Amino acid sequence: MDIPLVPIPSDGRVKAGNGDSVVCEIPDEAAETDVLLAGQTNGCNGETVPSNHAAENQRNQETPQESFVCRIKRELNEVVLESKSSKCKIRLWMIILFIISLITTVIIISLAVCSAMHEDPDENFDPLLFKVPVYFNGSFQLPNLVFTDELLTLSSNESQTLATGFQEKLADLYRSSPALGRYFSEAEINAFRNGSVMADYQLKFLMPEEGQDQLRNFTLSREMVYNVFRQFLYDQEPNESEPMYIDPVSLKMFVRHY
Repeated sequence: MDIPLVPIPSDGRVKAGNGDSVVCEIPDEAAETDVLLAGQTNGCNGETVPSNHAAENQRNQETPQESFVCRIKRELNEVVLESKSSKCKIRLWMIILFIISLITTVIIISLAVCSAMHEDPDENFDPLLFKVPVYFNGSFQLPNLVFTDELLTLSSNESQTLATGFQEKLADLYRSSPALGRYFSEAEINAFRNGSVMADYQLKFLMPEEGQDQLRNFTLSREMVYNVFRQFLYDQEPNESEPMYIDPVSLKMFVRHY
C-alpha cells in the first residue's frame, strides 16, 4: 500500500491526518550551527572562509603590535622645533641621531687626545747620564767561512769588511731590543782565529750611576745579554752559502771585570 507524501509548508507546520496543524520546529542550536557552517563554506571554489567571530579575534591579536609600531613611528616623526620663516621642521628622530653622532665624535676625539698626551716614562731618558761601562766578551763560530791568511790581520781588507759587517749586525740586534736598546754603546770584533774561523767579539753597554746593582743583576746581567744574542741566532735561517752565518751552539759570552 502506497503512503501518500504530504508536502511541508514553508512555515514549518505539518497538518495531521484529521486536519490539525502540527508545528515542527528546528532547534536553536542546530540553526546556529547551520549559520556558522554556512559562513565557513561560502568561499569561492568551495574554500573555507573564517566566520565573523574568528576574523574579529584575529584582528584583535594583530592590533596591539601594529598599534605599538605605529605609535613609535608617530612619536619619532613628531615636530619638536619649527621655523615659520624657513619652513624648516626638526623632528624627534633628527635630534636623537644628532645626539648619537655627537657622543661618538666626543669619544673619538677624547681617545685621540689621550693617545697624543700619553708618554711612556721608560722612553724619556737622558743618554748623557749613562757613563758607567759594562763589557761582555765572547766568541762564535763561522762554519760557512774559509779561513785565509788575511783574516789574521784586522787591518786587511777582508778582515775589515767582515768585521764591519758583524759589528753592524750586533749593533742592530741590541739597539732594537726593548730592554737593552738604551744601554747599548758599541760592538767590536777583536780577532778572527784559525780553525773553522772563530770570531772574538766585545759588547759595550753604558748605564747610569744610580741603580747600578739592579741593572747588573737583572737588565744588564750576563743571562739577559746572552739570551738576546742566542735567540737572534736561532731565529736566523741557516744558509750554507752565507759567510756571515753564526753557529748558535758555538756562542760564548762572559762579563769582563776590571
